[in-house]
Amino acid sequence: MPLPNVLPVKSIQLDTKIVGQVATTRVEQVFRNDTPHTLEGTYFFPIPETASIVEFAIWENGKKLVGEVRTREEARRIYDEIVRRQRDPGLLEYAGKDLFQASIFPIPPHSDKKLELVYSQVLKAESGTVSYKYPLGTGRNLWRGQNVFTETVRGQMPAQKFGTVSGKIEITGREALRNVYSPSHKIDVSNKSERALSVSFETSDNDNDFQLYYGLSNDDFGMTLLTHREPGKDGYFLLTLSPKDDVADRELVNKDIVFVLDTSGSMAEEGKMEKARSALLFGMRTLRDGDRFNVISFAGEEHLMERGLISANAAGKRRGEEFIRNLRPTGGTNINDSLVASMKQFDKNDRPKMLVFMTDGLPTVGETSIEKINANLQKAKTTDVRIFPFGFGYDVNTALLDKLGAENAGISDYVQPKEDLEIKVSNFFARVSSPVLSDIELDFGSADVELMYPRKLTDIFKGMQLTVMGRYKNAGDLNGATIILRGKSGGETRSFNYTNLDFRLREDDNSFLPRLWASRRVGWLIEQIRLNGETKELKDEVVDLGTRYGIVTPYTSYLATDGTLANAPATDARQLSLLSRGAAAKMKSSSGADAVRQSVQQNSMQSNVTVMAESAKDEDQILIRNTMQNQFVANKNFIQQSNIWVDAEFRPELKQTEVNLKFASEEYFAVLNRERELAQWFALGEEVVVVWKNKVYRVTK
Repeated sequence: MPLPNVLPVKSIQLDTKIVGQVATTRVEQVFRNDTPHTLEGTYFFPIPETASIVEFAIWENGKKLVGEVRTREEARRIYDEIVRRQRDPGLLEYAGKDLFQASIFPIPPHSDKKLELVYSQVLKAESGTVSYKYPLGTGRNLWRGQNVFTETVRGQMPAQKFGTVSGKIEITGREALRNVYSPSHKIDVSNKSERALSVSFETSDNDNDFQLYYGLSNDDFGMTLLTHREPGKDGYFLLTLSPKDDVADRELVNKDIVFVLDTSGSMAEEGKMEKARSALLFGMRTLRDGDRFNVISFAGEEHLMERGLISANAAGKRRGEEFIRNLRPTGGTNINDSLVASMKQFDKNDRPKMLVFMTDGLPTVGETSIEKINANLQKAKTTDVRIFPFGFGYDVNTALLDKLGAENAGISDYVQPKEDLEIKVSNFFARVSSPVLSDIELDFGSADVELMYPRKLTDIFKGMQLTVMGRYKNAGDLNGATIILRGKSGGETRSFNYTNLDFRLREDDNSFLPRLWASRRVGWLIEQIRLNGETKELKDEVVDLGTRYGIVTPYTSYLATDGTLANAPATDARQLSLLSRGAAAKMKSSSGADAVRQSVQQNSMQSNVTVMAESAKDEDQILIRNTMQNQFVANKNFIQQSNIWVDAEFRPELKQTEVNLKFASEEYFAVLNRERELAQWFALGEEVVVVWKNKVYRVTK
């Protein structure tokens, strides 16, 4: 059995305590030696900026032995020696980083080896936003020393599986903690008080660096701003808003809401009617006394609970419960008349207005043309109403439901057969039950922003965050900018000023933002194509963004199996042939499982806040992912072509200056010493093509 160069990590447990801006991190890592040999290893850990090692320990036979902490200079010297000896490009992921290093011996056969590391650091805060990062992507390797393996031997080894990772971060602030956010992992946030909370996460297949951001603010609406910009390119920003935790009932905005439920015969199948009835009862019970509501059921014709909106007081809720419990499934599906009747319920006032429309079928009674149904709704509409359509199952018209949401400041959602209808719809009602600020507007002042998503801002609800992403095009650094938030609350317009904000020119900070913005942009483009038809401009932009950022789309998914076409320009005849088949047909489908999944994905993209998919188990939710043929590293997408990792930005027709390097040669290491940034991309393998600073770096064996 060949000996591995790297011992697989079995588990990583992270325990961090942050007080003010001082973080103390305790890491417990367990490595596994599955060989029949006693091994010696070298452990490297990239030390974060401003961090210092407090303690390092090795566990031996259940006892904790405090280890030696070497100087950073000594660790760097040992690392450089190993890089040159091992000739393994994977080691380059540590290049340019301050390192902690320790020799680990013995590592008994068929056993675990537990290491414990404690370090402290002062966290950086900009524009009221504090950032914390744990180097999970690189701080997890135990390299076995001495042996150098040929590619033939290394190719016989099984792929190293990444183990489980769990983390808990406890934060105590001097001000209220707001807008807790991770672009790298799905997190659970537990609030202990306004100034204390804990964050936890767990994963078994996401080895990206763990990143966490949070704001410090005592304002009524806390705002955090993250920006990123590279020289000569557009900048990107992520703005997050959330209300204070202790919002009083008098500060909540009274709303008007109409529930419209399909009661056609098909709703009797699979218990849909019973679950929809329970979800509707839950939604009605979340209403407050100052709210007004009505319920409309429809099958072959519509039935109104009352002629107009009624108060959601105790008497009104008793009337609603009586009406909802008596709903029975029967007849066809008259969507047109139910939508027209619902629009007539709303009058002009300053209250937020919502229509929740739930159906499991296609229009079969009355008007069935999607265009005419939408036109009739717009004609009946006399005031702004947010429409939230829900489709149950696959036999729904996604073109209609998506259009209802997109054109009426809402968003469509779908309950697929594998999902629990009652839980999903009830969760929606819980999220939107308590508006705090409605009719939101953002004024970015001197910042030249564009292409913001969501295109239409939603209301701000108690306990919820609003995230807005966009690009900015200012010529240089913009310091001390002001952003103004405006919205309606209690019948009056309120304004909130956020000052001393920076839209700077920066290279490293928040480099995940371009890719995250691109996923939202692609989701919106796909929605436009599906709603209004395909055009060359829209299609080409989807292909360009999907290829450049490794985003899964109907037009770029073929890249995962056909790397030879990965860098073909949009005008390439072979590529256009691929695009015109399958993808175009898929984009035109409006009913069935594929159409529903496409709608789910495009909507997920437009609200996406996570850079990488946590798991490949649910294909509907996979937006951005790495594959055997596709790797996204440090804001660059690489596609494997004939065993060569090629930068998606590489275009042969541009005839850029090329720098040809032989892997692990003296010139190779000399270039890495001059251009430290290249190491993160060279680490992909022994054959790489990278575009950097208007040059093409081509590494060959």
